[in-house]
Amino acid sequence: MTQLLVNLKINPNLHLKNPQETGLGKKIIEHSVLLIDKIGFEQFTFKKLAEVIGSTEASIYRYFENKHQLFVYLLNWYWEWMIIRIDLNTMNISDPVQKLKIVLGIIVDTANRNTAVEFVDEEALHRIVVREGTKGYHHKWVDEENKEGFFLSYKQLTEQIADLLLNINPDFHYPKTTASMLIETANNNLYFARHLPRLTDLAGEGDNLSNQITKMLEFYTFSLLQRVPEMTMIEK
Repeated sequence: MTQLLVNLKINPNLHLKNPQETGLGKKIIEHSVLLIDKIGFEQFTFKKLAEVIGSTEASIYRYFENKHQLFVYLLNWYWEWMIIRIDLNTMNISDPVQKLKIVLGIIVDTANRNTAVEFVDEEALHRIVVREGTKGYHHKWVDEENKEGFFLSYKQLTEQIADLLLNINPDFHYPKTTASMLIETANNNLYFARHLPRLTDLAGEGDNLSNQITKMLEFYTFSLLQRVPEMTMIEK
């Protein structure tokens, strides 16, 4: 598992130089996560990062063109990490229903500290994704970035979940829609429970909140899979 996580394959279009291959690069990733978690993406700058790591802005620009590119790189790291966790935790599971329950738990429970990779604090990264992850692809230039493959890891993750839904119910009409909805719903309700509690029925902290969200995802998912609505034409 250590080797898999250390060598996560991130789209090379997201960096000028692979940060996982050098000590400085790993330091940039490590402290980017910690600094964005602390002050937020809007206040994050390469100048502030350089001060934290005791280097220069120019050295950071040798790895990333700008802070947005670095931010999307971190999102891809998160998505790739989730894919690996799903693969490792379901490889010996043959029952698709049991496998789906495991996957739903992983979607929610992505904040466990992974000691195999010392330069990424997954708990902090998870907080960033929950709080600000949509900034990586909800913006004016998303189509151009999509052509560059910036979001291939997210697509792979949703397709992996969608395939599992179809294994349970081959007639299910909305596998990709449901897969992406599950990921976004988990993150949204974590955020709402912590900051905007009137927007969710869930409450609490830590494992208690995670368990509530997992049960909610199971309720929605298996309710949808049990019913295959007939496709109807809307009369004009």
